[in-house]
Amino acid sequence: MDEWVQNPTSYTALDDILPCVDNATAQETLLRSKEVTSQLVDMINSVITNVSNINFSPNFKQMYLNQSGPLVPILCNPFYPDFTERDCSDGEVEPSNATEVWMNYVCQVSSTGICITTGRLTPALFNQMMAGVNVGVALYNYGPFLVELEDCTFVRQTFSEIYRDHCPGLRQYSRWIYIGLVMVSIAVMLSLIFWLMYGRERRHRVYTKQLVPEGGKEN
Repeated sequence: MDEWVQNPTSYTALDDILPCVDNATAQETLLRSKEVTSQLVDMINSVITNVSNINFSPNFKQMYLNQSGPLVPILCNPFYPDFTERDCSDGEVEPSNATEVWMNYVCQVSSTGICITTGRLTPALFNQMMAGVNVGVALYNYGPFLVELEDCTFVRQTFSEIYRDHCPGLRQYSRWIYIGLVMVSIAVMLSLIFWLMYGRERRHRVYTKQLVPEGGKEN
């Protein structure tokens, strides 16, 4: 495992089990995940700005929801236009607690989907917005980890930890087992030699006893 970690470009049997992509492809995947996350945030904020926070006239039946009350805060985009990390500004909702914040802006609706209580988000609109937030949060939180799986960075780190933390003990225990097996082998070999010597000596004694009586009669 350590040889595979130290020589990432050489072809080994592990490459057949772990088909790793090159770093450029992995970084392109990470960039696309950031791009999708940013686009989801922009789409949700567009709905908030152009639908929820505008008091449409009843004449616009398709857009009229009878919104009222405080304006809905927009969602924080974790990336700048160049997809570098950015901190949330004041008044922006962090994706991690968007559910708790936006729940306060949900109204009760009539059978036709029009708000009958104070609020700017209908339950249906709120659920659609949260679906987009959940996808964005998943990409933001797990995108880097998935990229590490893709280019085998995670596997190499795991192998390095195994080699560093467990291989020394395993090597020591394996040496003990090897020494024990050698001692057992030597003991078996010596037992076999002694048994052969004992068997030969016993046959010799039997043969000698057979010769002694015959010699006595001849005398």
